[in-house]
Amino acid sequence: MSTIEKNIAKVAARIREAAQAVHRDAATVGLLAVSKTQPAAAIREAFAAGLRDFGENYLQEALDKQVELDDLPLIWHFIGPIQSNKTKAIAEHFDWVHSVDRLKIAQRLSDQRPATLPPLNVCLQVNLSGEASKSGCTPQELGPLAEAVAAMPQLRLRGLMCIPAPTEDPAEQRAAFARLRLLRDELALDLDTLSMGMSQDLEAAIAEGATWVRIGTALFGARDYGRPQ
Repeated sequence: MSTIEKNIAKVAARIREAAQAVHRDAATVGLLAVSKTQPAAAIREAFAAGLRDFGENYLQEALDKQVELDDLPLIWHFIGPIQSNKTKAIAEHFDWVHSVDRLKIAQRLSDQRPATLPPLNVCLQVNLSGEASKSGCTPQELGPLAEAVAAMPQLRLRGLMCIPAPTEDPAEQRAAFARLRLLRDELALDLDTLSMGMSQDLEAAIAEGATWVRIGTALFGARDYGRPQ
């Protein structure tokens, strides 16, 4: 087995064990491979090991890899901050967007989604900790934003996403993820998705209802942060 194949097996086992611990069906937790800064060859290897969903933060890098990998039936997720001048390409080339955090971006994605494609699956990113360095709407802004996005014809609002402040305390991890789950449940909308949890805290996220865990380091190893956006 290759290193990536072994890592996928290890992460899958962690997901199964975390789900079993809280009496959840592991099949309800999707593994989203965070492939930013990874070469197309690594994605091809992960696909061969059974993965289909890949998350990218940097648009041009993602588009280049999509061209190189267009022979594979991959599902592409955009998970990074979104600038207005990048919405058209995102709307045209991705299946999911997890990082919608303001009305202007949502409206552009809906307007620019080709009519020949199904509605774009979107999650609203919530900044739970109020960190200035992180994207995301505030919990107070969430309700009106969700109502507006849910009405957009070329978007399908699926749920919420968060990147909590890092902590190694499992109780603090769970508290943050529980808050996102409660925010989703308080919305008077039919939402089925919680995109939360990464390599270091996926167990806490699954315990609080995650339906996507976004895993990069545990699958591919440490990232090269020197890669251009």
